[in-house]
Amino acid sequence: MKKKYNLKNLDCGNCAAKMETAIKKIDGVKDANVSFMAQKMTIEAEDADFEKIMKEVVAVCRRVEPDCTILL
Repeated sequence: MKKKYNLKNLDCGNCAAKMETAIKKIDGVKDANVSFMAQKMTIEAEDADFEKIMKEVVAVCRRVEPDCTILL
């Protein structure tokens, strides 16, 4: 399943790239895309594990960009 999320306060393209790389390393994530210009994130993962994966995604994003918020 693929889901899209809006991002708030993502400050730079470099942070977006770091977030994308870190998200792709999470177990269960098939693909991820973080767009600084669009302030959007797309996550593709198994439907059954999505809630657990999103908790990890939020934690990873906070580490990379503490001011960024994922609008779930």
